[in-house]
Amino acid sequence: MRFLRRNSADTEAPPTEAAAEVAESTRTAGKGRPTPKRREAQARRSGPVPPPPRTQREAFKRMRGNKVSKEERRAAATERRQRMMAGEDKYLLPRDRGPVKAYIRDLVDSRRNLMGLFMPLAILVFVALLTPSLAVQRYATLATTFMLIAMVVEGFILGRIVTRKVRAKFPAEPIKGISIGWYSFIRASQLRRLRVPKPRVKPGESIK
Repeated sequence: MRFLRRNSADTEAPPTEAAAEVAESTRTAGKGRPTPKRREAQARRSGPVPPPPRTQREAFKRMRGNKVSKEERRAAATERRQRMMAGEDKYLLPRDRGPVKAYIRDLVDSRRNLMGLFMPLAILVFVALLTPSLAVQRYATLATTFMLIAMVVEGFILGRIVTRKVRAKFPAEPIKGISIGWYSFIRASQLRRLRVPKPRVKPGESIK
């Protein structure tokens, strides 16, 4: 009787192992490929490397999503600021990108413009209006009016000069005179030390 029981137990064990092998082969055959490793699955989920941010707001959103520290955000913002001030094209705002805009900035920065006194003039008028003397206010208003008229005339002349040179430099580019003139006026009306990106040419330097 013992021999019969041992034989029956021995004959029943192999089908169990065979069934496990069949189930494992069935799972592999159903997938058509072996089960991927954890590192490979994470790499597929991560996807391709995203492009660099186009604006500073987009960069902040991306950093918040990645949960980086304040020090890392501050360091990244400082690096972007430095590269933007240096004039690297991909770190500039969309309105400042391209060789045409860089050439316009060089033309404006190489000139000494009366429009660069716009901000100091505005501060001077504000201070003059706070004084109790009516004579000071009257003379300040009169001087400001003449200065503004001179700046408008200078801006109009500057826009025409810059537009003509840009069209000669880039004949294949679609150049709009109003857009070029306005961009030149905005650049020239800012203080030289506050211009973004920083001027890369000196006043009086010849630009070809």
